[in-house]
Amino acid sequence: MKNFIIALIVLFLVLTVSSVFVVSEGQRGIVFQFTKIKRDADTGEMIVYEPGLHLKIPFINNVRKLDARIQTLDEAPDRFVTSEKKDLMVDSFVKWRIVDFSTFYLRTSGSVENARALLKQKVNNGLRTEFGTRTIKEIVSGDRDGIMAKALASAESSREDLGIEVIDVRIKAINLPAEVSASIYDRMRAERTAVAKEHRSKGQEQAEIIRATIDAKVTVMLATAQKEAQEMRGEGDALAAKVYADSYGQDPEFFSFYRSLEAYEKSFSSKSDILVVKPDSDFFNYLKEGAKVQK
Repeated sequence: MKNFIIALIVLFLVLTVSSVFVVSEGQRGIVFQFTKIKRDADTGEMIVYEPGLHLKIPFINNVRKLDARIQTLDEAPDRFVTSEKKDLMVDSFVKWRIVDFSTFYLRTSGSVENARALLKQKVNNGLRTEFGTRTIKEIVSGDRDGIMAKALASAESSREDLGIEVIDVRIKAINLPAEVSASIYDRMRAERTAVAKEHRSKGQEQAEIIRATIDAKVTVMLATAQKEAQEMRGEGDALAAKVYADSYGQDPEFFSFYRSLEAYEKSFSSKSDILVVKPDSDFFNYLKEGAKVQK
């Protein structure tokens, strides 16, 4: 009898625990009776349980919980074509949440992955339409907000189709495909190289012009300086000749004596010099006269 009572108590506890389920905050619950969804007896609509403590029939009912919080759809970048038939790689994300759990479950079988795939397709269709009506310049120059706003508006049909509310659609980055980027960078590099060569050639041309101008100025300045030097030298020589001539005219004998002394000084300035002349040469006239005077 005691064992039977214990078994009844355990069975009662198991049934009690099995008949209670908790829906946490941020979740919603759907109850199945075997394989069929539990519906309202009067309206026939699916019953969605709000957060809290609820009852179910043990071993007959089972609960499927769905996330009611805001979720993020952030997949790999997709390729879009502009009105110029240019490819762009667009990286975007979507903020969404379930608002109609009945519709969501019926459309997606309660699978978040199915919902993501359907939502991504719907959002991408809206983005593809918007990108297809714009050029790359329009997209990059600041029309991104307009694209996101229209993509969000086109995704509003998800509420009726999937029971999903699309809260926001954002574009994180817009890039060219790798193969296109490489060709564009190569073309830009070639253009910059051509411009650099053009600037370099113009600089070299200007340098040659400046160098030739300076060389011409230097040549003219040297020629002018040499001309002025020759003129000044000629004037000096003429003045010296005039002074000598005037001196010679005043006292020819003294002038001849002075020039002889200069000749003696230049001739006998070095002991190693050898001078071969006749003793009776006119070169020694003043030396002879000096010797006579001393005697």
